[in-house]
Amino acid sequence: MQHTHFSEEAPLAAEQHAEQPAAPSAAPTAGRSVEQSVAALAGERVDHRFKALPPDAEGLTVGALAAERRNLFTGGFTTPVLALSAEAVEANLALLETYAARHGLAFAPHGKTSMSPQLFARQLEHGAWGITAAVPHQARVYRAYGIRRIFLANEVVDPAALRWLAGELDADPGFTFACYADSVRGVELMDEALRAAGAVRPVDVVVELGAGQGARTGARTEEDCAAVADAVAAVSTLRLVGVAGYEGEVPDASPERVRAWLRRLVALAASFDADGRFDGLAADEEILLSAGGSAWFDAVAEVFADIPALSRPVCGLLRSGAYVSHDDGHYRHLTPFNRVPEEGSLRPAFRLWAQVVSRPTEEQAFVNAGKRDAAHDLDLPEAQVIRSARDGSVRPATGVTVTGLSDQHGWLRTDPGTGLEVGDWIGMGLSHPCTSFDKWQLIPLVEADGTVTGYLRTFF
Repeated sequence: MQHTHFSEEAPLAAEQHAEQPAAPSAAPTAGRSVEQSVAALAGERVDHRFKALPPDAEGLTVGALAAERRNLFTGGFTTPVLALSAEAVEANLALLETYAARHGLAFAPHGKTSMSPQLFARQLEHGAWGITAAVPHQARVYRAYGIRRIFLANEVVDPAALRWLAGELDADPGFTFACYADSVRGVELMDEALRAAGAVRPVDVVVELGAGQGARTGARTEEDCAAVADAVAAVSTLRLVGVAGYEGEVPDASPERVRAWLRRLVALAASFDADGRFDGLAADEEILLSAGGSAWFDAVAEVFADIPALSRPVCGLLRSGAYVSHDDGHYRHLTPFNRVPEEGSLRPAFRLWAQVVSRPTEEQAFVNAGKRDAAHDLDLPEAQVIRSARDGSVRPATGVTVTGLSDQHGWLRTDPGTGLEVGDWIGMGLSHPCTSFDKWQLIPLVEADGTVTGYLRTFF
């Protein structure tokens, strides 16, 4: 199996100084590289938009604040504050790069997890083939920060979005884009909108195979997939470049069921190739074969290792996004590295720090972080450590349990003898990265000793 990587180096922590002019939050790149576009984020001014940042940093650029290397606990940050472990993020980036290379796979991490251009840049530096999107708005953010290769794992039928896409493709010959097609009607709508937009370059599409009856999107049968491919072949505005799907939606998923569906996906690609459906590709272009969320990429690697020889090279493309921060809940239980521990392990990078603001009884306490600050759609936060307000000492949060969240309060149940006091900081692990990132626009990147080395900007 062959695939092509591209890499554009960029800093994870923008550390330019205050004299750099402020940059618009989503300025067109006008041909700038990812590195240049991300570096411009250092010029954004710190102000009231960014919760938890030190009040005395008002007016500094993000780069100037990063250069001060303040301490998260003593540097003026207010609570609650979400922090990302610099060491954990780096370890996770390196692990997935190594994993993909070991299995001969390309990797387009799903950017909807973080929507952070700095993390996109680091993922590209760590060998990513491109960045995956779910909706057109995300693709617009990617383009604003110089992303040259986008895989959009959805069918796009919005005329305004397709008009924008046609303009991007026609204006930049180096921009590569592919998206799903899962219905004949969807193909008709795409063709109509692209013709109305006067598109010059065809839009590359992959036929999406649904994960089974009752699953999410995707054509349900191989016959339905063939009908979609026929519809694509009948228009000049689209070009068939592969097949894809999402194994995480396999009903009652088990290793056997997931592998069986993945074998169907590989067989679909082979049958399309045998029928000449990829003849529109150049001889050296790759057939895209994509699957692989954050829960079953080990099964994807196993099945994709046995892809038969086709008429053209095959790009087996993984799309996991949650790996970059991992978590202390949902993905801690689901990660494939639990099944293949010999291949490594991901490290949870999030920690939400809040202060105890009320201690009404020996069995109850309240912190100043709630639904507006912590992901709670899958699991409640997990109390992990206590930092004493008296002397800064840190101890395990033994006997402390988060039992509920209000908008701005976390409810804690405490066992006797915890010694928890008003003013103490509670460090909590979170579940589900996607709904952790989206609550914070500027996230401190923190080393193990509390030093803040940079800030990750998000665009949700």
